[in-house]
Amino acid sequence: MGVIQTQKKMASKHFLLILYMLGPLGAASLNLTTPSVELQNLSAVPMGCSQDVQPIFYALCDLNAAWGIILEALAGLGIVCALVLAVIFLALAPSVIRDERKGSLAINFMFLFGVFGLFSLVFAFIIAPNAAVCEVRRFLFGVLFALCFACLVAHSVRLNYLVLHNRGPGGGLIFLLAIGLFLVEAVINAEWLLITNVRHNLSSTVSVGHPCQIDNQDFVTALVYVMFLILASLIVPCPVLCGHYLPWKRHGRYIVVTALLSLSIWVTWIVMYVYGNEKLGHQNTWDDPVLAIALVSNGWVFIVCYFIPEVVEMTRTGYGYETDTLNMIKRFEECPSSIIVENRAFSMENLEMTDQRETIKIQDKPVSPYSNYCGLYPTLPLYPTEVETVNHVPLPRISTEPWRYHL
Repeated sequence: MGVIQTQKKMASKHFLLILYMLGPLGAASLNLTTPSVELQNLSAVPMGCSQDVQPIFYALCDLNAAWGIILEALAGLGIVCALVLAVIFLALAPSVIRDERKGSLAINFMFLFGVFGLFSLVFAFIIAPNAAVCEVRRFLFGVLFALCFACLVAHSVRLNYLVLHNRGPGGGLIFLLAIGLFLVEAVINAEWLLITNVRHNLSSTVSVGHPCQIDNQDFVTALVYVMFLILASLIVPCPVLCGHYLPWKRHGRYIVVTALLSLSIWVTWIVMYVYGNEKLGHQNTWDDPVLAIALVSNGWVFIVCYFIPEVVEMTRTGYGYETDTLNMIKRFEECPSSIIVENRAFSMENLEMTDQRETIKIQDKPVSPYSNYCGLYPTLPLYPTEVETVNHVPLPRISTEPWRYHL
């Protein structure tokens, strides 16, 4: 029996070797199919990809599925733009070292780091999923968005002080606030990843959870805290628009516009990810493109609507002064010089009556013994022709012989 089994095994090995040498034509002539579907997928190289490219990276070069190439180009351009802005930001930072804007330098640079991470994460949603890629997707998607929106919320809190008093909390406190808001989402994602991946049966210690086996609703539910930060970044800077210091209002406008566009992007991709793809029958094929598009579009909103205007603000001056129209000095400067004359009923009769009344009032006032120190009588109407007539007024002198006077 042992000899027969050995002969059968050798015959099967020779048969498989012959099929391998014949190739697909020999298998088709024998009406045989390969038992593994993965081998068929490996042999089918899409148009635009070379033979050396691994199947997990086919979406990066497949011309039939152009969404991967377009998102790859936009994400790469975003990475380059983020690096260029980082260099410009670091070059302009010393110019505002003695200004109130220096308190937001740390959180703005951290914000740019989060945007750079968003563009880099796009590639994880373009390539084919596996265990490692799915873990990176699930953890970094919420964490990077939380980092960006936490910086916006912290900056909004500081602007609420600056727009009222032109003074606010220091940069260290605002940086710690942003870090605290960001770490909440990091802890939530870490716990959620552990709970779903290290889920064990009661009778065995074999892990049954897989990073890629997650429902779309569960993925969205894990991002509830990020949605809270989006609403906070939209509501907190609203009082900034009603402050007294105009330069800080511009920063508030940038944050409000960025948060509003981000909120619209999030509503769109959540509806498509949870309901739209299923209704259209593309749930398994459109999930990754929807998330990648959300990352790219929100990343460009962050750069165009917030960070580039913040870099432009670093080159402006005038943050140490109040430029509101309610400023009294500015109001008097803007007043025309003739407004005082126009508001009076100016005539010759009124002028004579006014002079008489002023002369009577001046004469009725008590005269101080030291009022003549300037050499002029206060009771005399001073005209240019009569100034010389008051030169005879004696000046008060200090007595040099005080013993002649008795108390």
